[in-house]
Formats: sequence, C-alpha cells, structure tokens
Amino acid sequence: MANLSIYIVTLLLFPILIASFSPENPTDRRILVLLDDLSLRSSHSIFFNSLQSRGFHLDFKLADDPTLSLQRYGQYSYDALILFSPSAERFGGSLDLAAILDFADSGHDVIVAADENASDLIRNIAAECGVDFDEDSSAVVIDHISYAVSETEGDHTLIASDDFIKSDVILGSAKIEAPVLFKGIGHSLNPANSLVLKVLSGSSSAYSANPKLKLSNPPALTGSYISLVSIVQARNNARILISGSLDLFSDKLFRSSVQKAGSSTRYGKSGNEQFVTELSKWVFHERGHLKAVNVKHNKVGQSEEPAMYRINDELEYSVEIYEWSGTSWEPYVANDVQLQFYMMSPYVLKTMSTDLKGLYHVSIKVPDVYGVFQFKIEYQRLGYTSLSLSKQIPVRPFRHNEYERFITTAFPYYGASFSTMAGFFIFSIVYLYNK
Repeated sequence: MANLSIYIVTLLLFPILIASFSPENPTDRRILVLLDDLSLRSSHSIFFNSLQSRGFHLDFKLADDPTLSLQRYGQYSYDALILFSPSAERFGGSLDLAAILDFADSGHDVIVAADENASDLIRNIAAECGVDFDEDSSAVVIDHISYAVSETEGDHTLIASDDFIKSDVILGSAKIEAPVLFKGIGHSLNPANSLVLKVLSGSSSAYSANPKLKLSNPPALTGSYISLVSIVQARNNARILISGSLDLFSDKLFRSSVQKAGSSTRYGKSGNEQFVTELSKWVFHERGHLKAVNVKHNKVGQSEEPAMYRINDELEYSVEIYEWSGTSWEPYVANDVQLQFYMMSPYVLKTMSTDLKGLYHVSIKVPDVYGVFQFKIEYQRLGYTSLSLSKQIPVRPFRHNEYERFITTAFPYYGASFSTMAGFFIFSIVYLYNK
C-alpha cells in the first residue's frame, strides 16, 4: 500500500518536475505569488498577464495562507517567488525569512515589492540582500523638481524618474523613452555588498521624508544616493529584484500618461510597463544567462586530450559559450573572454578568439615550469550570469631521453671542454720533444 502511494505521488509530481528550471531551459516557469489582498490580481493584471503570456505558471496565494510551503518531499515546488505583500508581518505555513533566504541560496529568483506600509519582515528580507530601506517607517521619496505633473499640485511624492542603469542586458536594447512613475519608499545599498546594483535611482533633488511633517533634521536619504529599484545577482546566479513601490507594477501607473516637471514633453503612456517587463525578463533568466559546453584541450596537431602536458608544449584550448534568448540558446559573441593557465597565480593569461558562432579558442605555450596547473575561465560581466570553468592538468619536465643531443645554450661549455683537451695535447708535445 505504501509503495502504491509513493507511485501515485510520483505520477502527480512528474509534470511539475518536467517543467521546472533546468540547465537546458534556465527560464523560471513556476512562480509563487504572495499577495496582501487578492484584489491585487486585478489591479496588477497587466504585469501578471505579461508573465503568463511568456509561459510562466503563476500560483496566487495570500501571504498568511496556512498551507504555504516552498518545498514538498525535499524538492522545491517553485522556481521563483514574487512577494507583493509589503504589509505582511509574518507568512503562513512553513514560510519565513530563513526559508526565503534558503530559496535564494538554492539558485531561485525573488521579486520583492515594498511600500510605505512595509513590515519589518519585508525590510529584513531586503537587508539580507544588501538593501536598507529608510529607517523612518513614515518616510517616502519626495522630489520637488523631478515630480510627475498632475492636475492637482499634490505633495510631489509621485516621481517621474528616468535615471536608469546603463545596461542593454538588464533593461533590453530598446530605449525606454518615457519616464517611470514611482510612488513609494527609497532605500540605500549596503557598501559592503558588491553584488547589489541600482536599476532606477532618484534624482539629485530627491529626498526621503514624511510629506505630512516639516523637516526638523536633514533627511537620512538624499539625492542620487537614493535607489528606487535595485537588483542582486548572487554568486550562485540567483537573481533578486527589490522595489520600494508596489504601485510601480500596477495597471494604473502602467496606463498613466506622464509629464516630468520642467519638461514640455508629455507622453501618452509611462515607461513603467516597458521597464518592469524588460527587468522581469532579466530576473527570470530570459536574458543574460550564459552556459559553457564542449570544453576541450589538446596538443597542437592532435585531437586527443592528454592526461598531462610537458613543459614548452604547444597546446590548444576551446569552449563553446551560448546565451539563453528566452526560447533557445544563441551563440554568445564577445571579445573579452580570457583563459588563464594557473598555478597559484596565472602563468599565462590570453584573450580567446571567437568564430562568432559561439566557439572560443586559443593557442598557448606551456610555461617552462612543472607542477599541477589549471585551465581557468572566470567570466563576470554586468547583467550576465558568471561563468567559472576550471580543469586541473599536471605538467611534467623533460625526461632524461627527451633532451636534444646537443643543446644550443651549452655550446660555450662544449667549446671550453674541447679547447682544454687541445691545449693539453699541444702542451704535452711541446714538453716531451722540446730540448
């Protein structure tokens, strides 16, 4: 009976496991969406419909659902997590801060959206990722210069920002013409965390404060030091998006027209939809995901991979690198992929050539040093998943019967030996026969 139950469970889970994240199809497919209120499904429907149209399976649940769990039978049930529950003081079921961090540590992706009601739980999740929200829980981002023009004067908390990160990999090759509307809280980046990046920044005139109170002290966050939207790519290539505004993803701001204060240009539609769509493609590995295959090395003129090399050997190294386009693997073309021949430090560092079809190759000469070396490629570029390839290979010296019969550099010693013998012969003749 127990065997029958296991068999039935396996059959039920099989379709889920087939559709899950894999190296051959790195795009996240199963996404758990946690909401404060189920009405967010309709108020943020454009964003959710965009994900579903790209093949994602969304599982909507309330943040306090008592059945919440990211794992089942030791396997993750989801590939990514969207937290649209900024006011949740705690999650239901087995989900907590540690579970979310373990989820990211396992290589899964997370989107976190906060607002002025952000709970300590959401703030702690962000802090663990290198993002620190303003400690004043009543503070929001205010900008009296780069605000969005509206029919009513307002308090200038609806910001029109166009200070984007300069990266086609992260935000796509199509330029975002219209400013992005932002209404929410700002954050700063932990300087000790080199993995977190600003994607959307505040202007030099922005600051974080309570709009209902007069300033009695200088704001904690000011100017371009304020980050509105940030991303993290962990060392295991998990990607995390942290936004200080839940409204950033809303249908209302997606459809809103926008005019930035001080500008005469009015756009019929804000840049929110393009910004969020392109950024979500990056977060969910539809862009900027690299893989390396078919790593080969051999002596020049040979095809077999040797067990070891000899000093001064000429060798060839090649690898194929591809980028995931969202639907298929395309050749990755770059001119900055480098090979290291490494033992304690690089003895050889050389840029690899490419055939523009994904194949990278290089020829090097083994240094005149024997020991245990490594072929290493450490490739890290903005927006791309990192490649770390390493293969160990020993290098031996010449055997006693592999040296040349006459070594060119030893010719002076040869000459000295023969000249000594000749001099001794002449001296002997002169000594014996001289009267």
